[in-house]
Amino acid sequence: MSDQAFYSGLQTKLDTLRSDGLFKPERVLASRQGAEVVAQDGRTLINMCANNYLGLSGDVETQKAAAAALEKYGYGLSSVRFICGTQTVHKELEAKLSAFLGTEDTILYAAAFDANGGVFEPLFDENDAIISDALNHASIIDGVRLCKAARYRYANNDMADLEKQLVAANEAGKRHKIIVTDGVFSMDGTIAQLDKIVELAEKYGALTMIDESHASGFMGKTGRGTHEHCGVIGKIDIITGTLGKALGGAMGGFTSGKKEVIETLRQKSRPYLFSNTLAPMIAGASLAVLDRISRSTELRDRLMDNTAYFRKEIERIGFTIKPGTHPVVPVMLFEAPVAQKFAARMFELGVLLSGFFYPVVPMGQARVRVQLSAAHTREQLGTVLKAFEQAGRELGILKNN
Repeated sequence: MSDQAFYSGLQTKLDTLRSDGLFKPERVLASRQGAEVVAQDGRTLINMCANNYLGLSGDVETQKAAAAALEKYGYGLSSVRFICGTQTVHKELEAKLSAFLGTEDTILYAAAFDANGGVFEPLFDENDAIISDALNHASIIDGVRLCKAARYRYANNDMADLEKQLVAANEAGKRHKIIVTDGVFSMDGTIAQLDKIVELAEKYGALTMIDESHASGFMGKTGRGTHEHCGVIGKIDIITGTLGKALGGAMGGFTSGKKEVIETLRQKSRPYLFSNTLAPMIAGASLAVLDRISRSTELRDRLMDNTAYFRKEIERIGFTIKPGTHPVVPVMLFEAPVAQKFAARMFELGVLLSGFFYPVVPMGQARVRVQLSAAHTREQLGTVLKAFEQAGRELGILKNN
């Protein structure tokens, strides 16, 4: 406790974040996750900022499946997988994820951040090249940093620039090349052009990898993901994703692909080797979720209906949104303090939203990110849209104000 300058320096930085309107407050909930939540102050809010795409996070069926797995397998394993931390429920989930995604094998992690953090270093070295989209998730960026492979970055979803980087990697004589992209970019709701990426990969002899955290369970005709949406199932080499969004909403991640890749990760991936096993009740609930969404596309279809309705109506009111079809709907407010004020006013009006600003999004591109759910009713969305209009008029930010 002798270096007081260290602590005072941290406090100064925190104070600056607050004064600049860049401090990120945490909204404390006193209820389960859902289309409506109860805040710490006792008020009921309509929740528009969770990754609860299929509405399964607080769902009773999901809860019952978790309880059944808890009863059978216990609370946890107090161990990593290769020592004594693998149960039949983990192997069942890995097999079911592989069948769902159309791959040969799958490995589970405690989180998708760990999956991305642990995928590159065991597979690639200084003789290889990783060609990464400029707007890839922070976990991909951190994973690439841990690897000795050469790093190439291409402009977001820009196929001409991607080809330029592939050419550069070839000219540098790199042995293996892998193109890495988010399947869906979480801040914009932009869908990667996987069909074109696969074409370029085949042209230049590159591997492909996608992070499906904002796609698994609802993108594509049967919810398999972005690779189904783009018609390239079976043509993606490595798929990472999460169990913590559409697929139940607790935690847990995975990497899926060819058996040689997955077996190498079991032997060499540090987040897998040195982290406790995923809790069995999460694995059990995830199995039930996969069964449910494989039987019917009802939740996926309801989510897409809600998304189309909200996107149309929010533009009619006079807000600027990023174009697209994904249930992530960025409502553009451009300046960070405006985004913070808007989110705070919506909270007062009974709607839970968060403001996003630099460095999470580019400077001058601040926004509130709306995330639709299959659990939202049309009445709830109507209430949310009225609150948007009221807050927008009060702050003078509507295009038709």
